[in-house]
Amino acid sequence: MRPRALLLLLLLLLLLGALRSGGSPARNVLLLLADDGGFEIGAYNNSAIRTPNLDALARRGLVFQNAFTSVSSCSPSRASILTGLPQHQNGMYGLHQDVHHFNSFDGVRSLPLLLSQAGVRTGIIGKKHVGPGAVYPFDFAYTEENSSVLQVGRNITRIKALVRRFLQSQDERPFFLYVAFHDPHRCGHSQPQYGPFCERFGNGESGMGWIPDWKPQIYRPERVQVPAFVPDTPAARADLAAQYTTIGRMDQGIGLVLQELRRAGFLNSTLVIYTSDNGIPFPGGRTNLYRSGTAEPLLLSSPEHPRRWGQLSPAFASLLDLTPTILDWFSIPYPAYSIFGSRQVQLTGKSLLPALESEQPWATAFSSQSHHEVTMYYPMRAVQHGPFRLIHNLNYKMPFPIDQDLYVSPTFQDLLNRSRAGRPTHWHRSLRRYYYRERWELFDCSRDPGEGQNLAPDPRYGHTLQQLRAMLLKWQWDTGDPWVCAPDAVLEQRLSPQCQPLHNEL
Repeated sequence: MRPRALLLLLLLLLLLGALRSGGSPARNVLLLLADDGGFEIGAYNNSAIRTPNLDALARRGLVFQNAFTSVSSCSPSRASILTGLPQHQNGMYGLHQDVHHFNSFDGVRSLPLLLSQAGVRTGIIGKKHVGPGAVYPFDFAYTEENSSVLQVGRNITRIKALVRRFLQSQDERPFFLYVAFHDPHRCGHSQPQYGPFCERFGNGESGMGWIPDWKPQIYRPERVQVPAFVPDTPAARADLAAQYTTIGRMDQGIGLVLQELRRAGFLNSTLVIYTSDNGIPFPGGRTNLYRSGTAEPLLLSSPEHPRRWGQLSPAFASLLDLTPTILDWFSIPYPAYSIFGSRQVQLTGKSLLPALESEQPWATAFSSQSHHEVTMYYPMRAVQHGPFRLIHNLNYKMPFPIDQDLYVSPTFQDLLNRSRAGRPTHWHRSLRRYYYRERWELFDCSRDPGEGQNLAPDPRYGHTLQQLRAMLLKWQWDTGDPWVCAPDAVLEQRLSPQCQPLHNEL
């Protein structure tokens, strides 16, 4: 081919590429999700742990100080992230695997489904933990459904190779890649040979295997930072030290993933999001709707908004906001559809993209929980508005249930033993207070960050209590919550009023 003809062909190809992408590089999304991760990150002022890759991501993005999961349980949270709907609306009431067997409703239109229909290529690497498959389809998938979750969720060398394979595809569509680490989830219940947090998995010791890209970081228990809601005991400190090691593995994995993104030439066209699914697996953390169980790290790194890089945002964000945010990034309209009957589902979350332009006044976040394990039925609904958090414990006369994973942990076993022996627990509440809760719990988190003083019975906070109850009730009606009338009335949608009293003395 003559040089002039070759030049014309190249110009034509460039023109066609520009027309296909609207004159600019295609936008992409990388969602990085920790499993039971918390604020053990340098970017959130934890100076005891080394997380250089997350800290670098924070310097290249916006750091949210008030981000919350909508449910403090693994499968329900992941389903809420991938649908924009709370667990009581999407049907994922509890854990997905094994005997628990919860699934989202067949009519739910998830984020990967919506993206695929709009011409976006989708991929998932790591822990999926949601179903059914038809509701959560991915074009590229390496999860516990077809691989060892330890390999695709903790082996950062394997994760790196899979990310490279996804990014090297000749598919020219924009992409959504979801890397769901299994770290730092506890390991003591499922694979105790690797340690309480799988901190020995792949460390090169005899029988542990070897992860070539991982340089294990060992922490001394006396040097860790103990969160205010965790007992400050030698057992808990050793537990946290093991957790730090697995967070370090995830942090190094995140560095590898971002390196692959850079090598493939996508770093400057990709919105990178980092967060976690629920609170850390310690007493007061995961499975609770206290702030200690729902507050999450959230980093939003946009190559198009460098003015917000390294800034802290006090604006309230919810993981229910991630689906609207990602749809907005791709300029895809929000879905309006029906799961049951004729009533259309509307996303109640918001796009976080305006926060990348300027500070936002958002100050409210809702949460909803029904189960964790199938035996752990303890429905709760909560709202945090400004400094005040209101929790409605529907089955408050029952003891709060403890999951198997937490029960066998060194921290909880030590707490049990200390409580039985009448020894100091070095905890901010007793086991009895933890098990047995009031129907309404109201906390001023600005003055009482440990959420130890219930203000609901205090008449001085009567107006605040009624205001938050009204906000919570409206959200329940807006999201079609089947529990909206519980526990002292039954929902009868064809009657008026729809909440019919049970006269059950509650």
